[in-house]
Amino acid sequence: MSKKTDPALALVWLRNDLRIADNPALFHARESGAPVLPVFILDENAPHAPGAASRWWLHHSLIALAEAMKDAGTRLTLRRGNAADVLSKLIEETGAGAVYWNRRYYPAHVEADKTLKAGLTDDGIAVKSYNGNLLREPWELKTKTGDHYKVYSPFWRALQKAGPARDAPAPAMQKIAGPARYPKSDALADWDLLPTKPNWAEEIASIWSPGEKGARERLNDFLGEAVNHYADGRDRPDREFTSRLSPHLAFGEISPLTIWRETRARIDAGDIASSAAEKFLSEIAWREFSYNLLFHHGDLPEAPLRKEFANFSWRNDAEGFKTWRKGLTGYPIVDAGMRQLWRTGWMHNRVRMIVASFLIKDLLIPWQKGEAWFWDTLVDADLANNAASWQWVAGCGADAAPYFRIFNPVTQGKKFDPDGNYVREFVTELAEMPVKYIHAPWEAPEDVLREAGVSLGKTYPMPILDHGEARRRALERYDEAKAG
Repeated sequence: MSKKTDPALALVWLRNDLRIADNPALFHARESGAPVLPVFILDENAPHAPGAASRWWLHHSLIALAEAMKDAGTRLTLRRGNAADVLSKLIEETGAGAVYWNRRYYPAHVEADKTLKAGLTDDGIAVKSYNGNLLREPWELKTKTGDHYKVYSPFWRALQKAGPARDAPAPAMQKIAGPARYPKSDALADWDLLPTKPNWAEEIASIWSPGEKGARERLNDFLGEAVNHYADGRDRPDREFTSRLSPHLAFGEISPLTIWRETRARIDAGDIASSAAEKFLSEIAWREFSYNLLFHHGDLPEAPLRKEFANFSWRNDAEGFKTWRKGLTGYPIVDAGMRQLWRTGWMHNRVRMIVASFLIKDLLIPWQKGEAWFWDTLVDADLANNAASWQWVAGCGADAAPYFRIFNPVTQGKKFDPDGNYVREFVTELAEMPVKYIHAPWEAPEDVLREAGVSLGKTYPMPILDHGEARRRALERYDEAKAG
């Protein structure tokens, strides 16, 4: 690496922080007085590279970010390859004297950043890193014994007491001065992030607006009305009472601090109900808790935190896994969730718990396979959230649901989709089924099925298993695991 550098140029390496507002690395680079060169590197060989749905989102998020950077006065540079090598080459090309980034928290990424920082510093390049993606760093909140939190409720209380590390989001930047000459940038189209044959993202494109502007609109819409119904309605997949901010958070198109402060401001102004808004903020805190776990347990996406589950007796059921993925289990609420995921790149959180429980506890298929499928198909795929939530359902994670808590897909459907409208939307072959039988069509008399145009085993499958028997089998295996 050349030591011939020009400290007049500040290179900002963007990762999961694709925004201009409240971006500490970008803000401090601009405040240095140097021209700012924002860079995004697609490193497809890095640990946990984006899945297919995330690649679709990334493509459109980068388009939005490039436009925002252009409007602000600089230009986004795109490069593909090993991140350390790409940065070294860019520094040689531009003479940059400083590199800015917002910190990452997956241990493999942390170590990579430490190694890179040491190498750049040895070569005379200043490296500045910031917290741009969490309310509190994972090492800041500790128990009375000095350990990190492993249970969510006390973590949430500690976060409420401590509050965010920063008092306010970094000020908005209307103008960002770019360099006189820009390095060559890859063409985004050459990265082939979008699906083509087939283009399975057509419906996804019709319902999502990737980018910082879309994130702000989502937050404003949610805080305008839906938040007041959040505490009571967040578990209803047939209603629009969730924020749907998760993909915007996953790509850093909006910061958790912006969400936190804006929500608090509206509570203080009396614009929104405190109880509902607090419940919403507690879900933002679950994301924080998940990152806390990921930082301290690098194998969170692969291995159970509760080691007694390491030798759990899973089933090798390729056909069952395929049936689950396709939404053809014969349990309508499960099938609706899996089809919503495939069609929209997203799934309602309550339904995520139901489908995860079905895979893990009814089918006895390893939670890691479900986690990997979600990683590939969710537009909001987030390493910490995804892993922590799957382990929670499996009963093997920190603050996990009791292992004997096994969701009954029929009663869950009746409770949270009482009119069957969610099922009707995504399992269209059951659209004419009466409410009484829509969550258990196999219980319907033949004349009811005929009237609804349903032929079990032909137009809609019979259940692939008996839930009661599957529950008993799961409990036996969980007892074996806990007994060692």
